[in-house]
Formats: sequence, structure tokens, C-alpha cells
Amino acid sequence: MTEELRDVSFPVGERLKSKKLIGELFTKGSSFSFYPFRFIYLTSASVPLPGKPALLISIPRKRYRRATDRNLLKRRIREAYRHHKHRLHQKQIPIVLAIIYIGKEKMPQQDINSQMKDGLRRLTKQLPQTEDPHA
Repeated sequence: MTEELRDVSFPVGERLKSKKLIGELFTKGSSFSFYPFRFIYLTSASVPLPGKPALLISIPRKRYRRATDRNLLKRRIREAYRHHKHRLHQKQIPIVLAIIYIGKEKMPQQDINSQMKDGLRRLTKQLPQTEDPHA
């Protein structure tokens, strides 16, 4: 599918805001590190998961004291996720995902983009296989 036809938006419905789901994610979720990110994900829980992948992005204040630096990194991560989220949508698995930036320096957009692509590829390999509901 070409970039022009792919949905590269990041609507409000795909943002993780539920405190209950966030708590479940950090207590029961699986995780792996893929520098400069730490991916924490949950595919099934006692609470119903949203139909589309829900995302939470976090930049630690301890490492980046200035809000402008944290906001810049969040924007870069959101942009990279928008362009590569189709990998998660292809799986058609309800998933809750947290991406935590663990890098020590601010990376340029190109590096964040390539690392996000590789990190999401690794995540999709770790997710369980499902049958196509349209078949």
C-alpha cells in the first residue's frame, strides 16, 4: 500500500487516557527495550481493550528537565508512530501500547523514525497470530 493511501492520522481515539488501562498496562503488560525506546504492551486484560491500538508516549522528567525538550521528543515519536502504525493495524489485535523514551540524548527525526519502524516490526513479531476476520 502506498503512503498516500495509508491512513497516517493519530486521532484522539487512539490515545491511551484511561487510568485503569494504564494501570493494567504497567502491572500486567509485557515489555522489551529497543534503544532509544522501551515498549510496554498488553494484548488481553480483564478490562475490555479498545478496537484499535491505543498509545501512550512518555518522556522521563528526570532525564529531560525542560518541558520543551520533552514536548519536542513526544512530537517526534508521535510523527514516527503515525507513519508506521499500519504494522499494528495489519495484525488486527486489540493492543494497548506505551512507548517510553530511554535515550540519553535528543535524537533527530530520521533516527527516531528508523528506530520506531524497527521497534514496531519487533513488536508485531512478538504478538500472537490471529486469523483474518474478513476471510
